[in-house]
Amino acid sequence: MSCSPEKPNFRSSSPSWTDLWLKNKKALNHVLFSMHLQSRSNKQTPSSSPSPQLRKSLDFTLQSLVSDPTSLLSDEILLCILSKLPNSQRNSNSLVSKRWLNLQGRLVRSIKVLDWDFLISGRLFIRFPNLIHVDLVNGSLISPRNSGIFCSHKLLCSHVDCNADPKDWFSKERFVLPCDEIDKGLRILASGCPNLRRLMVVNASELGLLGVAEECPTLQVLELHRCNDQVLRGIAACQNLQILRLIGNVDGFYKSSVTDIGLTILAQGCKRLVKLELSGCEGSYEGIKAISQCCQMLEELILRDHRMEGGWLSALSYCENLKTLRFMSCKSIDHCKWFDEDVGSCRTLERLHFEKCQLRSKEGLRTLFLLCQEVREVIFQNCWGLDNEAFSLSSGLRKVKSLCLESCSLLTTEGLESALLSWKEIQSLKVISCGNIKDSEISPALSTLFSILKDFQWRADTKSLLSAGLVGTGMRKRGNRYFKKMCDWKSLPGA
Repeated sequence: MSCSPEKPNFRSSSPSWTDLWLKNKKALNHVLFSMHLQSRSNKQTPSSSPSPQLRKSLDFTLQSLVSDPTSLLSDEILLCILSKLPNSQRNSNSLVSKRWLNLQGRLVRSIKVLDWDFLISGRLFIRFPNLIHVDLVNGSLISPRNSGIFCSHKLLCSHVDCNADPKDWFSKERFVLPCDEIDKGLRILASGCPNLRRLMVVNASELGLLGVAEECPTLQVLELHRCNDQVLRGIAACQNLQILRLIGNVDGFYKSSVTDIGLTILAQGCKRLVKLELSGCEGSYEGIKAISQCCQMLEELILRDHRMEGGWLSALSYCENLKTLRFMSCKSIDHCKWFDEDVGSCRTLERLHFEKCQLRSKEGLRTLFLLCQEVREVIFQNCWGLDNEAFSLSSGLRKVKSLCLESCSLLTTEGLESALLSWKEIQSLKVISCGNIKDSEISPALSTLFSILKDFQWRADTKSLLSAGLVGTGMRKRGNRYFKKMCDWKSLPGA
């Protein structure tokens, strides 16, 4: 008699209570039926009982008992689902129900306030309780909604009163809310958004900014329009501020003054600044020197339409960690003449950018290139006055690896070659829409240099490229032929 070893009897794990409950549909239907009868018995007399037709018509499935299936999900799960959807669906999602509207508001982190009463009434925090980025600039402007005149600037835009005198369009009384009203809004904002990280505001006072600094210790980015030296005392209380943008003067809109006094106060208070932009600000050597010495973590400095006094440029030599220097819409760089031994050097600077600047002053450009001898990347975009003589001053930048020229119409192929051949470490070159740089004027030495570049984009003379691409197609002459063949000008009325 053969015997086989007995197989071990593994007991299956006991099913959970939820599995038994969901598998036993009869028990579930019975419970739902009893609950429904009990709810109806409270409304009916004790002697009444449901009719047989009512028993047959009752459907006790989960879908029939719950009109909105998403109501079975918790707020945390539904928030997780809504956060995965693209931003383009936010407006449509908020129209589903009041619950979805509230949940969608909890996902909003950044907002641009257009109605000042929306902030003062406190509805902003009820609708969006988790804001960290708030823009109050457009909401602070007094602009009639029914006006057909709309003035726009790269920094701000507003409607103006068509019945008022054009000289009074941007006066302090007509253009922006008073300081007291702005400070009131800042106090309400600081109490409602304690986790605020980024703020943009116009015409704020010292007390308003002090309140924000006390209530919002996590504030890291601040953009302040129409500021002055006294207002900067409030900014100095923001100990954790890392990015600061000061707009003093905007041509055609408003004027305010930021001098060396304000820059010194700023430097002593905000020592953790990483990025600083000065737009339309005044100052001189002393103010820039204070920022360079106190803000040792400063990595990027942007100067837009600056009104600095002569000699300020050499103060950048005190920056110990500056990596990027940008000039935007500047009418001049520095009109003070310096001796080479007095200029100094900013050894950590890697990127030098010019955008929509006037570079007619050769002395200021020469001083800047002496200061930035260690620069690796140079960009010129839509600059006026950048001719061969001005560009040849950059020959001393021996460590340049990347050059970008865009819409520099005065520079020729000869001027470009004089600087490129002196840069032994050049690896990237972009030349776009420079009309006087011709393909036919490229020398063999310059052509050899182009062949060894790692990144090379050449669209210098776009008109010549278009003409070459249309050769043989007849596209430029079809209109002329059409009118010659089809139109008899003498037969037209009035001919």
